[in-house]
Amino acid sequence: MKMSIENAGKNSPVQSETGESNTRFALISLTSLFFMWGFITCLNDILIPYLKNLFSLNYTQAMLIQFCFFSAYFLVSLPAGKLVSKLGYQKGIVVGLLIAAIGCVLFYPAAAYKVYGLFLGALFVLASGITILQVSANPYVSALGDPKTSSSRLTLTQAFNALGTTVAPSFGGLLILGAAVNEGAELGSSVKVPYLLLALMLLILALIFAFLKLPAIQQPAENKNSSTIADFKEALKHKHLALGAVGIFVYVGAEVSIGSLLINYLGLDRVSAMEEVQAAAYITYYWGGAMVGRFIGAAVMQKVDAGKTLAFNAFMACLLIAISLTTSGFVSMWAILLVGLCNSIMFPTIFSLALKNLKEYTSHGSGVLCLAIVGGALLPVLQGVMADTLGLTASFVLPVLCFVYIAYYGLKGSVVNDTER
Repeated sequence: MKMSIENAGKNSPVQSETGESNTRFALISLTSLFFMWGFITCLNDILIPYLKNLFSLNYTQAMLIQFCFFSAYFLVSLPAGKLVSKLGYQKGIVVGLLIAAIGCVLFYPAAAYKVYGLFLGALFVLASGITILQVSANPYVSALGDPKTSSSRLTLTQAFNALGTTVAPSFGGLLILGAAVNEGAELGSSVKVPYLLLALMLLILALIFAFLKLPAIQQPAENKNSSTIADFKEALKHKHLALGAVGIFVYVGAEVSIGSLLINYLGLDRVSAMEEVQAAAYITYYWGGAMVGRFIGAAVMQKVDAGKTLAFNAFMACLLIAISLTTSGFVSMWAILLVGLCNSIMFPTIFSLALKNLKEYTSHGSGVLCLAIVGGALLPVLQGVMADTLGLTASFVLPVLCFVYIAYYGLKGSVVNDTER
């Protein structure tokens, strides 16, 4: 969602009497939000095997965790935008933090009553808060300073988001999966303390942001105008945008699906036969690779065409998954973990290629691409169905197909027609 919201804030001047130092302080404060929502999102990869064991779920049922979480992006993004336009960015951040905190607190009764539906409801509330937080914080970061450097500020804060996804698996593995080994009759209780701690941290952040004297941002008038369905239809007439929306859909779906099933996959006898607690620590390498790859990719794409770089990464992801599925032990394990490195540049690259030459329809194209994030809700469930019917190993054919499409998009689908130039 970074690319779309960046555009929304480019014309939003910062009104502040405290000058550059206050702007810098505000930016530092906002990085904590990016870290938190990356951290919380990645904890789902720990929850899936945990709740799968707790409720004796099949893979399809367990993947409803991601369905409930990512469907919030699809359902809440537009209402969140209207809410933030009325309240302003800073109050929107506070509301997002409070709703996310409520979602974390709801894990306590869900664990106490041991009802899977309550866990799913808590996840949806939590994700709704994160969605409002993103809709508020991203444009705020974009507007904090010179518009020419908005991309660099967002890249910096996104790095903290990636840091959150990198450290979360170790935290979750220790406090949730590790505690689950010894909880005995209190099965389900090991999620209570971690999510109550998260709720406390979110509440503290809400209080801080409620009283911080942050630079006021004048929202552009164009944000207050509603777009018509005809505008979105006109934007979708651009073939590279329509194909790019499919690219975002399959990319987010593939990335989330792999991360969601990694613990179970590493536990296979053919791969490493790891216990869940041990396997959780290795997910750090999957998400950490994505963080490192962003810096490498940013340097490479200064010299190499973005579409070709995207296709190369997608091809390597296919190759690594194929190696993992046809080998065993050390090779199989590290091949699947290295897919994270290939994932790194895909989302922002697909986003930027899809928005090329849209001109007055750029904001509408951004909206279409953001809605395509719903792939993170739907494709993991489909892979869960495949895992139940074909086996866990065979189910990884689905992300391979997703990456094949992304390679096509990088080479052919992203090319702008002469009539659109």
